[in-house]
Amino acid sequence: MLESNTSKVSRWDQHGREHVVRVQRAGVQRTIRCDTCGWRKPAQFLPWLKAEEHLSEAHQATVDPAAT
Repeated sequence: MLESNTSKVSRWDQHGREHVVRVQRAGVQRTIRCDTCGWRKPAQFLPWLKAEEHLSEAHQATVDPAAT
């Protein structure tokens, strides 16, 4: 049976709304999915970077909650 793990990247936009992209791993395959708009993409390499790029470009969500 394949092991499945999920992590998330969250950022806030200038209006204080949280946007989340989840990175799901099943074996060597990784898929990123946006909770806000439903956008999905397979991402074998650097999925968290691609998740951050999507949040920034699609939702203007750039405030990192971990940085505060």
